[in-house]
Amino acid sequence: MKPFVPLRPGEVGMYNCGPTVYDRQHIGNLYSYVVADVVRRTFEYFGLRVKQVMNITDVGHIVDDADAGVDKMAVGAERAHKTPREIADEYTRLFMADRHRLNILDPEVIPKATDHIKEMIALIERLIAKG
Repeated sequence: MKPFVPLRPGEVGMYNCGPTVYDRQHIGNLYSYVVADVVRRTFEYFGLRVKQVMNITDVGHIVDDADAGVDKMAVGAERAHKTPREIADEYTRLFMADRHRLNILDPEVIPKATDHIKEMIALIERLIAKG
């Protein structure tokens, strides 16, 4: 095994996918955040400064990889008789509360997908243009 060497001396960037907030997270979902937290704390224990980023997917998310899938956010909103925004806000709050109960450190940055739709579209257009 090779020793870990950060790209920038003394600093580590960590990204981990956050939840799609259409329902409560179960222990299997939360386990990945516990593991990421252990990795982060290990880096910090060894004196590295960690910038951790975790997204929140608060917009439509297809159930399977096929385009014909069902939008999880729409299903969650319909089930609860709420708007997708209300569902996303409620389950984001509950997710963060669950993280805190598990003593998981908050990431430095927690971007929401809905705050970056224009950037995502622009990136996709650039990728398509490049073939």
